[in-house]
Amino acid sequence: QVQLAESGGGLVQAGGSLRLSCAVSGGTFSNYAMGWFRQAPGKEREFVAAISWSGGSTYYSDSAKGRFTISRDNAKKKVYLQMNSLKPEDTAVYSCAADPTTTQGITAQNMDIRRYRYWGQGTQVTVSS
Repeated sequence: QVQLAESGGGLVQAGGSLRLSCAVSGGTFSNYAMGWFRQAPGKEREFVAAISWSGGSTYYSDSAKGRFTISRDNAKKKVYLQMNSLKPEDTAVYSCAADPTTTQGITAQNMDIRRYRYWGQGTQVTVSS
């Protein structure tokens, strides 16, 4: 059974930074493309970033581009989301997810939530103004 556990969330002032981590157990981590999603209160879950199984290909939402960086360490079975220049509108529960179907590079198709089979519980990020 594949399990994902996020950590690193918290309260930060606008302009600050946070680094989220997602630890994966079970399954074969290096077989999965990985994604980060977020959900703010009263809003639908939205795509933030995705990374290929090798780490060589990434894709970002427009809101994340230039401020967030997704990375992974296959030896540690972890994926990360470095978030800089945080804004109050980044406040949300951030979840990581595993996509076992993407074997090549990451494209806009990886924004589709339906591609992701395994999900973590999420970690709260709150950005104060």
